[in-house]
Amino acid sequence: MTARRYPQTIAAAVDHELVIKKSRFITHIAPVSSVAEADAGIAAVRKRAWDARHNCTAMVTGLLGDQARSSDDGEPSGTAGIPMLEVLRRRELTDVVAVVTRYFGGIKLGAGGLVRAYGSAVSEALDHATFLRREPLTQVTFDVAHADAGRYDNLVRAWATQHGATLGETHYGAKAQLELWVPALELDRLAADLAEASGGAVQPITGTERIIDVPD
Repeated sequence: MTARRYPQTIAAAVDHELVIKKSRFITHIAPVSSVAEADAGIAAVRKRAWDARHNCTAMVTGLLGDQARSSDDGEPSGTAGIPMLEVLRRRELTDVVAVVTRYFGGIKLGAGGLVRAYGSAVSEALDHATFLRREPLTQVTFDVAHADAGRYDNLVRAWATQHGATLGETHYGAKAQLELWVPALELDRLAADLAEASGGAVQPITGTERIIDVPD
């Protein structure tokens, strides 16, 4: 069974400026968790760039990237927001908002020139972004003696790198509890490797599944 593939997102906001025939295209792209957060980000850019002729926007939201919206903000219909949105779609992104602020330089670009300019502005900005892939991972915890915590921490760090897992938190109580987030297809392998390393003494406990953002 093939695991579902989710759109990726970005780790942090990026800004980039592109100058075409004296017009400045200033791009701001940010990760967001909702449409409301995207709208707030757009409002903040428009307030900051109140003197710009256009603040064109595109956003994609939702775990599956199934919500999308764009605005030409006064540019000819279809020449700004849609090309921006197409770049976000092509990069397979979600939970992002892009705003391209244009300061007109006095030279008209024509419809084709605008499409290329707004698309390039977003694409070049994304070239500077750090991407996070989204994966369904299952929580696994196991308890070890405090004296053995360092050895098992080293073991699971190396194991996580090789098996697409992500380290969680370590909690210290009567024993040390280590946490991993593991792809479903690797759960049996983890149990087997822990059993081998501990002589069968360590018993992993499987918890809930969650969508985790993982650095690409």
